[in-house]
Amino acid sequence: MRKLILVKYASEIFLKGLNKRKFERKLLENIKEALQEIQYQFIMDQNRLFIASDSIEEVIDKVKKVFGISSIALVTEVEAELDAIKEKALKEAKESKAKTFKINTKRANKTFPITSMDLSREVGAYILENSEDLQVDVHNPECLINIEIREKSYIYSRSINAVGGMPYKTNGKTMLMLSGGIDSPVAGYMMARRGVEVSSVYFHSHPYTSERAKEKVKQLCEELTNYTGSMELFVVPFTEIQIEIINKCREDELTIIMRRIMMRIACEMAKKYEIQSVTTGESMGQVASQTMEGLVVSNAVADRPVFRPLIGNDKEDIMDIARKIGTYDISILPYEDCCTIFVPKHPKTKPRLEAISKSEEALDINRLVQEAINNTELIKF
Repeated sequence: MRKLILVKYASEIFLKGLNKRKFERKLLENIKEALQEIQYQFIMDQNRLFIASDSIEEVIDKVKKVFGISSIALVTEVEAELDAIKEKALKEAKESKAKTFKINTKRANKTFPITSMDLSREVGAYILENSEDLQVDVHNPECLINIEIREKSYIYSRSINAVGGMPYKTNGKTMLMLSGGIDSPVAGYMMARRGVEVSSVYFHSHPYTSERAKEKVKQLCEELTNYTGSMELFVVPFTEIQIEIINKCREDELTIIMRRIMMRIACEMAKKYEIQSVTTGESMGQVASQTMEGLVVSNAVADRPVFRPLIGNDKEDIMDIARKIGTYDISILPYEDCCTIFVPKHPKTKPRLEAISKSEEALDINRLVQEAINNTELIKF
C-alpha cells in the first residue's frame, strides 16, 4: 500500500484523434519541467498516469499549475483484491468525517472477477456494516469514494482541480504586450492556457516611469512562469517616442497614436523572433482607446493576428482571474506604466484612420521604431 498522485488529462486531449500522442508527450515534458527540482517517479497503469514521490504536497502544488491537466487526486494503491479494497475504502470513508457516502467504481481491468456495479455494492455494504454513523447517498454524498481497478487498485476521495486547458507550447507563439496593470498578465495566462507559447514586450519610459515599475513587470513575468515554466521579456525604451508624439501631434490623439506605435513595435519584434501573433489585455469599452473605433485604428498597423482574450470580460471578471493566478497583488502596486503617465484630458474615443494617419506624418515612425528595437533589453525567466 502506498500513496500516489493520479494525474487526469484535460478532456480536449482525448479528442485530438491521431494527434493525441503528440499532446500527451508534450504534457509529460511539461510535467517533468515543473518537477525538475523534486524527486519523483512516473507510473503508468493501463494509460493512467500516476506520480510517486516523498514530497507529495509539493508535487501537487506544482502539477496542478501545468496546462493540460484537469484535476489531480491523492490515491492509495492496493492490490486488486476484494478484501484490500474493502479495508481501504472503509478507512477512506471514516477519515473523511462525512455522514454520507457513495462508491464509484471503474473496472478497466476486465479480468477482475466482479463487475463495477457489484463491487460498488459489496464495498458499500461493508462500510455500512463496519460503521455507525455513515449512510449511503447516491445523489449528493458528502464523500465520494472512487475505486479504479487496473493492474493494481486505486482508491481516493480527495480530488483537486487543476488549470485545465491545452499543453503549453502546442499551439504556436504570441507576443504579449505586457503592462504593469491587471489585464495584460491575465491575457497572457489565458493564451498560455490554450497551449500558446508567450513572450512579453514591455514599454518603459525612464525617467517618467521608475525602475520600480520595471521591477513590477519582471515580478509579473516570474509569477506567470509558475504556469509556463519559462518566459522572455523584451523591455523597449519608449521615452523618446512619447516625447515626439507629445511635441508633434494633437493632444486628444496622443493615446491612439501611442498605441499604434506600440503595435508596430510588437509586430516587428514578433517578426524578428518568428512569433506568429500579438496579444493584448484590451477589453471592449474599458478605457478611451478600447472603443470599437480605437481597436480598428490600432489593428490597421498590425501585420499579423492580434488576439484579445479579455475582449468580452468586465473588470470584475478579470480581477477574479488575476487573484486566482497570483498576479493581482503585484499588478496593484502603485508604480505607473507609460500608458498612464501621458494621458490627455479628453482623449479621442472615435478616431478615424485617415485623420490619425495624417497626424502621424509629422513623425519619423520608421526611425523611432527601429531605434527602440535596437535598444531593447532581453530578460529571460
